[in-house]
Amino acid sequence: MTDLHGLFSRARERLEGAPQEALGELLTGRRFLGIARADRIKPYGEAWHLGVLLLTADEVLATGEIVRARTEAPRGYTAESQRARSALAAAAARGGFPDGRAVHVGWRRLDLDAIARGATSVPLSVVDGEPLVQWSGSAMRTPLAGYLDERVELLLRPPLGAN
Repeated sequence: MTDLHGLFSRARERLEGAPQEALGELLTGRRFLGIARADRIKPYGEAWHLGVLLLTADEVLATGEIVRARTEAPRGYTAESQRARSALAAAAARGGFPDGRAVHVGWRRLDLDAIARGATSVPLSVVDGEPLVQWSGSAMRTPLAGYLDERVELLLRPPLGAN
């Protein structure tokens, strides 16, 4: 069986010095003296973005949503989903992220020990001793070692025009 902790440890070593992206935690607005406060996204730290995974110095997370912080401005939207994304972008700006900064919200921690024992925690699983990752709901599971190698390489050497 391949050691999940070892795979992610080696990825961290290779990524040392590579750019990281911001993690945020959504705080819903509470009432203060009867006045509703707006939602904001509180900075939580940084992580390397490896497709469906986020890798921090000591945790492995499943990605959630990615928004770019943007100062709130009146806009007309035809779709409720656009309005919701705009509200998230404004919440990131209210949380102190500079305009244009990509922020990951809605991520969740993955328990590597439980996964190694056979629990499935999308997007990771272990089948017949082989760690696998499923990078989309309809995709086949693929070996995690190869997936990490590919994603680390893309982060270290992005294709021309990708930045």
